[in-house]
Amino acid sequence: MDSKYKRCFSPSGKAKITLLGTLIAMLSLPILPVFAPSSSLAEAEADFSVPSIAATAIPETPLIQENSFLPASRHYSPKAELTVLEKIDVVVTAYSSSVWETDDTPYLTAANTLTRDGVVASNLLPFGTKIRIPELFGEKIFAVEDRMNQRIGDFQIDIWFPSSWQAKQFGLKYTYIETVK
Repeated sequence: MDSKYKRCFSPSGKAKITLLGTLIAMLSLPILPVFAPSSSLAEAEADFSVPSIAATAIPETPLIQENSFLPASRHYSPKAELTVLEKIDVVVTAYSSSVWETDDTPYLTAANTLTRDGVVASNLLPFGTKIRIPELFGEKIFAVEDRMNQRIGDFQIDIWFPSSWQAKQFGLKYTYIETVK
């Protein structure tokens, strides 16, 4: 064959790579034979009976009516009831994670956890005590994980807020807390 014609039929470098890639891709695809059962065998194995389901076994689904989401049944599990152990009259204040309000580790509580929503500081209650402040926060549960300066006293609760502005806006409030279990 003449070298002039040989150039026309031999692939260039890019074409070789493309051909090689296509060949590899085709060989790497799994080739699975499909075995279809004969119609008589398929009919013999098929069981078209539908088991009956009791009406009480199917949970009711919530209804959507006029842009409202209404629970239509008791398919959700209610929260466990909390027991109120005691009520304590306190002064409630707020703090944030700033060095001028805390120590040199502002994002670390005295219980060695990170500050977050639901953390309160108290000198009266032990770490891990769950409390509610019903007049201010309803059913929200707080956990005692921080301490305050000893000069503050025992009957003050300090709620953590993400910013010092929010803490200042909260101010000082006189209310009661409920310790819960």
